[in-house]
Amino acid sequence: MVSFTLWRVRFLRRKEADTTEADIEVESAEDDAGNKAHTPGKGRPTPKRREAEQRRRGPVAPPPRTTREAIRRARGNKEERKELSAKRREVRVKQRERMMAGDEKYLMPRDRGPVKAYIRDYIDSRRNLLGLFMPLAILIFVALLVPDPRVQSLTTLLCLLMLVAMIIEGVLSGGRITRKVREKFPKETVRGLSVGWYAFIRASQIRKLRVPKPRVSPGERVE
Repeated sequence: MVSFTLWRVRFLRRKEADTTEADIEVESAEDDAGNKAHTPGKGRPTPKRREAEQRRRGPVAPPPRTTREAIRRARGNKEERKELSAKRREVRVKQRERMMAGDEKYLMPRDRGPVKAYIRDYIDSRRNLLGLFMPLAILIFVALLVPDPRVQSLTTLLCLLMLVAMIIEGVLSGGRITRKVREKFPKETVRGLSVGWYAFIRASQIRKLRVPKPRVSPGERVE
């Protein structure tokens, strides 16, 4: 009986030792995995979006302590806004002036490049029927307001003939400008439809309203 008790005690101790070693190995493996997956911190909390924006804008002024100080600060902010608005207006005016003068930096993308400049000069140097397109549209609008049917009929017929003549002139002018552009700029990729449409739009505008302003006078030779 005594030998059986001693054998049981030894067996339990051995089992406890084996369990303890296994637990230690599992805990060690978990610690290693945790260390590998853990990313070291930056040492400081991540700033919030509002704090980051305030930091970029600079320090925030303390609230006014008196009504007079609040009024004075409001007037100062109003003057600053006026100065900023005046500066922006001045910049827009200068940009407008440079664009009207034909500065490539301030032109719209559709008007940039030596090809477009040559088309504008060629159109501006000629007198054509397309320049009457806008006045003709106004004439049609006025004629529709006249109650006399005869006036409306005559005006409609005249405008129709003018439109046909303008279309014919636009097609012929577009083909002629396309040939000249290809001769002058052989290395450029010239699409006839794009050149013709750009020339049509330029020619159909009133001369004083063209953007950029014409650089050549009517009748001046453009090669």
